[in-house]
Amino acid sequence: MNAKEISPGLAVRGITPPLALADFKLIAFDMDSTLINIECIDEIADAVGKKAEVAAITEATMRGEIKDFKESLRRRVALLKGVPVDALQQVYDQRLQLNPGAAELVAACKAAGLKVLLVSGGFTFFANRVKDRLGLDFARSNLLDEADGRLTGRVVMQSWGDICDGAEKRRTLLEVASLLGISPGEAIAVGDGANDLPMMAEAGLSVAYHAKPKVREQAMVAIDDGGLDRLLEVLR
Repeated sequence: MNAKEISPGLAVRGITPPLALADFKLIAFDMDSTLINIECIDEIADAVGKKAEVAAITEATMRGEIKDFKESLRRRVALLKGVPVDALQQVYDQRLQLNPGAAELVAACKAAGLKVLLVSGGFTFFANRVKDRLGLDFARSNLLDEADGRLTGRVVMQSWGDICDGAEKRRTLLEVASLLGISPGEAIAVGDGANDLPMMAEAGLSVAYHAKPKVREQAMVAIDDGGLDRLLEVLR
């Protein structure tokens, strides 16, 4: 089904706007390049002069050319071995910004009674800070292992598993929907990369934000210009 541009840089497929925001009960966001402006792992790698190497793997993964996200993440995290933990704070302070419209969209969703989930293939160091900054309800992401003030190049096993990939994002969306006593059809999923497709496929409304072509082609809403709050042109 072809997408239909309803205003410049905003296209929809398979839906007729406006939809009622209050008909949804949960919105799930990817973090890196969706809620925030950077790929955190690439910026951490910059601290040890390995940004180009790591960013090339990130880009190929987001486009869906590297199919195994877990393997891709392990390869990239291994390249971070020896990075001082302080470098994470520097990335947060100096490089991480919320994407345009993120705060406005989250505020509108909360005002309409939705719960807000952040589910990321990135790292808890950033996800938990973004969660606090925006007042989100849930966050799930990967935990970087550290020893003696430096990263070890590994991720830590958590109660749900070790790496939050596409399958885990999908599972998290379904788990949180179940906790809230709602159907996945009452959820919105927003992402930009291939590992967001499994959760977007479960949600009642899927949103691609400045996304890779493969993601844009499958989403019900594609925001190609402007901020995240352009979703409010579709949801009233």
